[in-house]
This record gives sequence, C-alpha cells and structure tokens, in this order.
Amino acid sequence: MDSQTLLNLLDSFHRSKVLVLGDVMLDRFIYGTVERISPEAPIPVLSIERVINMPGGAANVARNVATLGAQAVLIGVVGPDSAAEDLRAEFTQLPSIEPWLIADPSRPTSLKTRHVADRQQILRADIESRQPVCEAVAAELLRCYEQVLPDCDVVILSDYAKGALSPAVTQAAIRIARAAGKPVLVDPKSVSFAKYAGASVLTPNRHELHMATGNPCASDEQVVEAARQAIASGACDAIVVTRGKDGMSVLSNGDSVAHLRTVAREVFDVSGAGDTAIATLALGIAGGGDIGDAARLANAAAGIVVGKYGTASVTAGEISAWLEEGHRGDEPAKNFTLEGALRLVERWRALGLRVAFTNGCFDLLHPGHVSLLHQASNTADRLIVGLNSDLSVRRLKGAGRPVQSEVARATVLASLKAVDAVVIFEEETPLRLIEVLEPDVLVKGSDYTVETVVGADLVIGRGGKVVLADLVPSHSTTNTIKRVAAAQRS
Repeated sequence: MDSQTLLNLLDSFHRSKVLVLGDVMLDRFIYGTVERISPEAPIPVLSIERVINMPGGAANVARNVATLGAQAVLIGVVGPDSAAEDLRAEFTQLPSIEPWLIADPSRPTSLKTRHVADRQQILRADIESRQPVCEAVAAELLRCYEQVLPDCDVVILSDYAKGALSPAVTQAAIRIARAAGKPVLVDPKSVSFAKYAGASVLTPNRHELHMATGNPCASDEQVVEAARQAIASGACDAIVVTRGKDGMSVLSNGDSVAHLRTVAREVFDVSGAGDTAIATLALGIAGGGDIGDAARLANAAAGIVVGKYGTASVTAGEISAWLEEGHRGDEPAKNFTLEGALRLVERWRALGLRVAFTNGCFDLLHPGHVSLLHQASNTADRLIVGLNSDLSVRRLKGAGRPVQSEVARATVLASLKAVDAVVIFEEETPLRLIEVLEPDVLVKGSDYTVETVVGADLVIGRGGKVVLADLVPSHSTTNTIKRVAAAQRS
C-alpha cells in the first residue's frame, strides 16, 4: 500500500461535496450509574447523570462527511415532534451540513434511546415508523434531491429501512444521479438488492450480503462468490463488504478482489461504524481515487471509530495520523491520533522529559505562528501541537475557512523542527487533549490571560505552568487572507 497516495487522497476530502439521502434519526444516549436493583421488578435502576443527543442514521453519515472535512447536503424525513427539533439543533453545531428535513405529520422522527451504565449499554428503546413514505413526501424528497444534485460530487443513499428510501424513491434517485454522471453509493438494508439496481457501489455487511444472495458468507471465498453474484445481477458496479473483525472485502465489475484486514486496536462500540465507512469511501471516490484506495481509507476510518464510545465519527487527520504511525518505517512520525500521542507522552515521561502543549488553527503559517511554536518548544523538552480540525475551524471562523485542509496543515506543522507531535481535535477547544495528555507546560499567545487560557486550571492544579508567548505584530491568518483578496480585486 502506497501511504503517500492515500495521504494525497485524504487531502482532497475538503474539496468535495456529498449528497446524503436516507433515513435520518436522532441518537440519544442516557448515561448514568447502577447501584441497586428495583424493588418493583428484577431490573437495574439507572441513576441518570447526563443526556447526549447526536445525529443518527443518514444524519450520522452526513456528520461523518463533515468531520472528514467535506461539505454535506442531507435530505430526509422527520416528524412534527421534539426529536426533530433536537435534531435540527444538532445541525446548528455542524456548519458543513446543509439539512433539508421534510416534515411528515403522519410519522414520528426516528429516535433511538440508549441507556448506558458504566460504559455498558443496558437498554435501547426505539420510536420509529417503517412504513414507506407517501407519494407526496416521496415527490418532495426527489424535488429537493434534483435541486441540490448538480452542486454535489457524489451521492450516498443511507437505507435504514425506516421508509424514506422506498423502492420508487431509491430507483429514481439512482437513475437521476447516474444520468448526471454522479457515482451513487448505497448502504443497503433491503433483503433484496434489486431495489438498488444500477448503483455504483453497495456496502453491505456480511449478514446483509448473505440475506440478499442466500449464500453463506463466513470465509473469504464465500464472500467473494456472494459478492460476484450480486454484481452479476446488476445491483451494482462494485461491492465493499464490511466484515467486522475480519475487515473488508472489495470487488469490482472485473476480476479485482481485495481483502482488507481490520486496523482496530481495540473495539469499544460499533455504533455508526458503517456510516463512517461509507462516508470515507464516498469521499475517496469523489477525490478521484479508485475503489481499492478509497476502501483502504474507509477500513482505516472504521477501525479508528470503533475504538470510541457512542455514535462516533473520525477526522481526516486521525486517518492521516494512523497512516503515519503505522507506515513511516524508520522515519519518526509526528502526526498522531490522541491514543498514539498518549503512548508517545508516556514514553517521554519514562525518560524524564517535560512536555509542552499549544494549540490553534494554523491555517496559513506565518511568522507569528513560527515565533509562538519556537517559544513553546523552549519551555520544555518536547512540544505537542493541538490542531483544530476542518470542521472545528469552520465553527470558529465561518464559511471559507480553513484555506488549507487539516491534513495539509498538520503536514506543514510536522515539518517544523520545533514541533514533536501534532494531534488534530474536532471540538472547539483542546480541553479533552489537555485532560488526557496532562502537559507540564501550557503555552498561548500574550493576547490571552492565564485566566482565559483553556485548561490552565488543570495544568496549574497538577503542578505545571502556563506561559504566555510574545506576539509578532501585524501577522495573522485573517489579515493575510484580506491582503490576498484585496490584491486580487485590484
């Protein structure tokens, strides 16, 4: 596998726009602890500590597209209820997603509520309708679809069998997209693949492939035989079979077959792993990659996401870090996942080294950035840089930012002698990184005060210190962008 080819493909993600059509849901996680059994029945009593809402189903596919640095248009159906309002509220935090949610008064918004105690799911309760949407709603879905399709590079049909992708809607969506020259990827749930005839790529799991073809799918050979049967039926041009702990199998219309073994180090939660895989696969294809390279990225993304709790997502930077951690030979990697950075910090501390941390967007590297990093590196033996992901930058800076993708920004930072490690984070602040890595020194610019530096209390509380670096006047990314824009106008 050529890691550089995959890194180049990752760097193309932020230039793509994906149309996601399918069954949107709200995933609700109710976290708490169990300390006793109910006196009313032999069931645990969950003492609720927090409730978290997240986009689910097709909405989680769009969320994964966004966290991977691309733009998404999401089309789906919701009910006239509070779950729909909660879902819309989630999208206000995801500026890379353009939601087109059609209200259907005859059905509820699909809601999956998971009760979790001590990281163990003890109950899931669902509210949903599995009936196909009525003709009027189907027509509205397709009207919206045709309106936004010209601006999109690739289509994902996310079928969770909740009714949005009726046979009529599915076939029309595939026909319209293929006529427009847009590849169509389908995550199938129907027991028959005939519903998806004409798709570019199907991404069934092993069980779905077995149900659709009637073939056993335990071994590599059996998966290949079943997949070839599906392709020969006209269901798709290529098929990517997700196989859990056995990774993925990739087959195209010719004789090409590839079995990709899983990259997961440890599995905590498989919720949404298929959503992550198809989002990554679609962006790889939209970026001009072949099905094999796109699937390799998707396999890496799925392996990373199952190591997280809840309906999780992955960033292009995390995939890039995994590629660098595992495939750089004798050259030391500098881009890391949080897990990899923690292992690195533990090795440094075993050698008695002190660790400094700073963070930022670092969109267009300028002398002010270089000065900050140089000052930060002089405060300790090693320097870790927390880098805002593309989605995080868009939340903070608005449309049109970042100018450079997170993969490109991480690559530039990693080339600097002052920087020993780069970790990309999706949140608006690096608080979680600071909590996990426990740096000895926290460095920010002198335009902050110690009281306003995120994580300062944690570092000081552990006996560390906060350093406010001197600023270089008249240098900022925003001013640089304004000067370039002014020069272009003149």
